[in-house]
Amino acid sequence: MKLTTENKAAIDAMSIEELLRKWRNTPVGDPWFADETGSYFGKRMAELRDADPERFTAASKTIGWAGVKPPYY
Repeated sequence: MKLTTENKAAIDAMSIEELLRKWRNTPVGDPWFADETGSYFGKRMAELRDADPERFTAASKTIGWAGVKPPYY
């Protein structure tokens, strides 16, 4: 999906927990994770992770992987 100013603003407004939840729980093929918008989404998650690794880890643990099937099922 093309990165619009609206998409960029929506991504920038999300907390690390919100980004991680969307990353883990959105079905494969969702346009938010394709093309320019997908690249920016990943870049923003990496920025927040690098800025505060402990907070990133805590958010990841809070969300967990409940209900997510591993790719090798």
